[in-house]
Amino acid sequence: EYNKPAVYWYNQILKQISMNQIDQADDTFTSLESEHRNSPLIQPAMMILVKAHMDEEEYEMANYYLDEYAKRYALSRNMDQIFYLKIKVKFMSFGSKFRDQELIMRILDEIKEFKVNYSDSEYIYLVKTIESRVLMTKSTFDKEISELYKRVGKEEASKVYDQKARDTFKDQ
Repeated sequence: EYNKPAVYWYNQILKQISMNQIDQADDTFTSLESEHRNSPLIQPAMMILVKAHMDEEEYEMANYYLDEYAKRYALSRNMDQIFYLKIKVKFMSFGSKFRDQELIMRILDEIKEFKVNYSDSEYIYLVKTIESRVLMTKSTFDKEISELYKRVGKEEASKVYDQKARDTFKDQ
């Protein structure tokens, strides 16, 4: 299919998402975007696809659409929402069985940036809640590393991580 009006493509995206055909909805979005570059329907379609990918736990795709949204609509009034969603997507992608210190630090850095740039945002309390949960995870993770070092007889390293675990909430 080609050469259809923007509203046709938009409705197709909604239909495909409602039928849980997220990959087809992505392809349809490409048609909407390529045939109607300046359509006002692109912006809401991107946000719908973000939500659909988050619901399907496809966090990389959700983040892709958020990045694209941020590039195109950087002057938009809802940029605090976009950055909140980016933090939320990273947080949701963090599974306890795939502990990733680098991801924890990236989330905390983005939260710090959000708090500086959007301190009066309506999303600030949601971001602070995510921050608390990430900090608890970091503290627990540091404590587990400390215990591991203690079990293998590395007392100095154990003390360093034990102190890190205790200091987690100091600057918050």
